[in-house]
Amino acid sequence: MLKILRYLSIGCLAILLLMGTFSGGLLIGWFIPRNTAVATPPKELPPVVSAEQESVVQAEDDDLFSPFWEAWDIVHEQFVDQPVDDVALMRGAIRGMIDALGDQHSSYMDPDEYRQANMPMDGEYEGIGAWVDTSGEFLTITSPMAGSPAEKAGLRPGDMIIKVDGEDMTGIDSSLVLRRVLGPAGTDVMLTIVREGEPQPFDVTVTRAKIILKSVESKMLDQNIAYVQLTTFGENSTRELRAALRELLKQNPKGLILDLRNNGGGYLNTAIEVVSQFIPEGVVMIERYGDGTEQTYRALSGGLATEIPLVVLINEGTASASEITAGAIQDYGRGTLVGMTSYGKGSVQNWVPLSNDEGAVRVTIARWLTPKGRQIHEVGLEPDIIVELTEEDYEAGRDPQLEKAIEILSK
Repeated sequence: MLKILRYLSIGCLAILLLMGTFSGGLLIGWFIPRNTAVATPPKELPPVVSAEQESVVQAEDDDLFSPFWEAWDIVHEQFVDQPVDDVALMRGAIRGMIDALGDQHSSYMDPDEYRQANMPMDGEYEGIGAWVDTSGEFLTITSPMAGSPAEKAGLRPGDMIIKVDGEDMTGIDSSLVLRRVLGPAGTDVMLTIVREGEPQPFDVTVTRAKIILKSVESKMLDQNIAYVQLTTFGENSTRELRAALRELLKQNPKGLILDLRNNGGGYLNTAIEVVSQFIPEGVVMIERYGDGTEQTYRALSGGLATEIPLVVLINEGTASASEITAGAIQDYGRGTLVGMTSYGKGSVQNWVPLSNDEGAVRVTIARWLTPKGRQIHEVGLEPDIIVELTEEDYEAGRDPQLEKAIEILSK
């Protein structure tokens, strides 16, 4: 019976991986913007494999996976609580395989995790309303959303969640902690917070709500300066940004501030569309693959703010797609970067949905470089003008980074 289960499992895994491969092609096509990529030369196809060679490869695969199936049999035959959950074992095996790559940005997401990971990109979800960082030991708040339950409860950037509803989160994957923080609107969640400068952890109760995500907030500031805050690079971000720019530019501002602070990134195609609003032409990003080949992305035509004086605000929470935007602007001297060194996520991930709603595999497929070939992975972008925003500033409601941007454009 166990052998039959084994062969069925092999068949299911093979189908799962094949379907994932085809889905991956669809996602790559979906995420890469039309008419922006300069394709690399086609790679030479491998020679046809003979039946003898295929037999050798099959034998090597059998030897490679022999310990896995031996462990599978041991669990089914000896584990104290039977029957075991084969689906859970399969998902655990995939998670362990991806974790073994040693890349913090490659991971397996089960069906719930995948749906919740896509919620912010879809424009709405139910939760506390905060951008978070899941790459560390504890789930960490990078920025509460304006007017959200998280902001009203007093959560701040840098707050680490060490308990959820009294349960210790030590050693639990941050993406799983995020699932516990999310929940139906109107329900309460108690978070135990560690905050720099506070001697002891403390509890914060937050009432969850339906969060409607707007990618863009915009307004005119004093001294006739336009301000746009971009909070994510989702499906609607480009449309919202262009609408905001049209309204602001009607008022003939003397300069524009683009606020990318605590923007954790998003879709690659959106990043190319966004940076094209500020850079009229030329290469805006380079992708470098593991084999050394490169693919370049060029600015799209029709940008709305390619000439207005520009300042870009960045900080430690500026990551990924927002670093692509800021890096290109800095390389071309199109604007001045103000704030603190950015996060340093210079890699590109492909999210490959698995068949039968079994979640997705997120795999790092390339490193990205700025137009001048700068590698920012784990280094970040250093602003042209460094301005710190301290705890005292936050407490007093001051924003010296924004004040510096206004000062630059006023001159």
